[in-house]
Parts: sequence; structure tokens; C-alpha cells
Amino acid sequence: MLETILLIVSILIIILTLLQSNKASDAGQIITGGNDRLFGVTKERGMELFITRLTASLGAVFFIISLILFLR
Repeated sequence: MLETILLIVSILIIILTLLQSNKASDAGQIITGGNDRLFGVTKERGMELFITRLTASLGAVFFIISLILFLR
């Protein structure tokens, strides 16, 4: 039962990670001096914030289930 839940959580984490926006969208800007945009203060809002929090929550669930299965 826990193995099935762990598999589902794993797949959801992969999907949500792929859905997240790329914060460093252009790696060339780091070299050319686009650090103001890269390190600027930007707040996640709406769906981005929801996806980030859901990914973190599923990561915690994944960790707990993995620990339970390991200690069994």
C-alpha cells in the first residue's frame, strides 16, 4: 500500500517540478551580467505559489513514506 502511494507521490513530484517556471531562464545572462534580473526580488503569486508549496509538501510526504518503508 505504501509503495503504491510512494510511486504516485513520486510521479506527482516529477510533474510539478516540470510545471514550475525556470527562474534562471537564460544561462547566458549570468555570464553577460544579467544578475539584476536573476537575483531580483520577485514574489511568486497565484498558480506559481501553489505549485511551489504543493511540490514542497509532496517532497515532505515522499521523505516520510520513504523513511517509514526503510525502517520497516
